[in-house]
Amino acid sequence: MGVSLELRIGKILINSHQTLATAESCTGGLVSDRITNAPGSSAYFLGGVVAYSYEAKASLLKVSWDTLNTKGAVSHDTVLEMARGARKVFGSDVAVSVSGIAGPGGGTPEKPVGTTWLGLATSQGEWTRHLLWDGDREQNKKYSCEAAMQFILDYLEGNLK
Repeated sequence: MGVSLELRIGKILINSHQTLATAESCTGGLVSDRITNAPGSSAYFLGGVVAYSYEAKASLLKVSWDTLNTKGAVSHDTVLEMARGARKVFGSDVAVSVSGIAGPGGGTPEKPVGTTWLGLATSQGEWTRHLLWDGDREQNKKYSCEAAMQFILDYLEGNLK
């Protein structure tokens, strides 16, 4: 078995003197949990916000009410604003965000259960990823966490354009 994502992320962040923050909704803190599983993570992980409600997204991460009301919590625009907000709140170099519909309810024809958006904000640029999972609630949360970790690593390894 290879080196875990959290150890690979940690090594690169330490070597590049960069810091990381998270903004999570559907994952409920799983990304922060994974990041802090790595020994020495206090050197680069500044903190995370679990912003589940619209109110939390707006007040803690400064996601605009217009975005929330017109695009919804699970959208390209919202995850970008969440990542920007986390980066600003914590003063980090990199911030990842995740918002999705874990299930079993909450889905719509336009956004079925399993719909997930990831955001990444850095001084080098901003990116999003749109994913659709087919697991149960717990599986969808784990898949989203793993995808967010891979998103961070892809950026740190220079694989985002």
